[in-house]
Amino acid sequence: MATASDQQTNATEHTSMRAGSASFVDPSSLMKIKNLQMRAKVIVEGFFSGLHRSPYHGFSVEFSEYRQYTPGDDLRYLDWRLYARSDRYYIKRFEDETNLRCHVLLDMSRSMGYGSRGYEKVDYARTAAATLAYFLSLQRDAAGLVTFDEHIVEYLPARFRPGHLHRLMMCLEKSVSGKATDVGPAIEQIARTVTKRGMVVLISDLLAPIDALETQLGYLRSRGHDIVLLRVLDPTEVTFEFSDPAMFEDLESGRELYVDPEGVRSNYLERFAEHEQAIKKTCANLGIDYYQLTTDQPLELTLFDFMHARMRRGRQVARRQRSSRSATS
Repeated sequence: MATASDQQTNATEHTSMRAGSASFVDPSSLMKIKNLQMRAKVIVEGFFSGLHRSPYHGFSVEFSEYRQYTPGDDLRYLDWRLYARSDRYYIKRFEDETNLRCHVLLDMSRSMGYGSRGYEKVDYARTAAATLAYFLSLQRDAAGLVTFDEHIVEYLPARFRPGHLHRLMMCLEKSVSGKATDVGPAIEQIARTVTKRGMVVLISDLLAPIDALETQLGYLRSRGHDIVLLRVLDPTEVTFEFSDPAMFEDLESGRELYVDPEGVRSNYLERFAEHEQAIKKTCANLGIDYYQLTTDQPLELTLFDFMHARMRRGRQVARRQRSSRSATS
């Protein structure tokens, strides 16, 4: 359990790191790159460049496979082969800290097909998913993918092997085809097939009833998985910045309704805020990292949010290991 001090430190670091994102690539420029893997590469390189400029130089330390020996370390984890080659003592980091198995759950329902910036939410979301997969592959971590609408569309188990990243990118390129949003089957697929504790990143607009969301996500948490929820929204969905009366269509149900924005704005914003608060409450109850991104924000923020969640996970693993060592000593 994280202490209040830990939470405050995490929040301070995260705010500072995100604050330095002004120099990142504009999403509209990124979307002009047709190749999804190349797009992801540009984002990751921008992320590392921003990280290098930030004061948090220890931010990537979680990805070392070894660390130097310090007095008091358990000699059972000393790597004698590395000592023979380097004449220095190194301790192997635990597998939970180094070899992450991460599944990305991507919403491909019809509501993700909306966009007011020249590209759709699903373009932004699949780019975020591709970026995480590309980043994980650089770290030699295993990345998996589940795309879903009201059913599971594609499922790739988490792997790190030649050709896997390309196959994952091909799955991401597929167009939106379903209608409604139902995260339940995707969560059940991961809970049923992934036995080893890992990380699950859910990317969705969550513009659907969330009555069962706490039960569904709670099931994953009970299996020991860490969860990151990235909510992707178009800016107009957050601000309802429409001015002229027009015919609005529900992309998932096909229902059309003539709306005067001036007459419904306050009610819409109130209900939108209530929906968001319900999502935040669910995440807080389950210890899930929740981040909201609008499609006009730099996609590098996706990596900052993911890394922030992973840093928390690394600290929790380290605390568990220290507790285990103390109990056996």
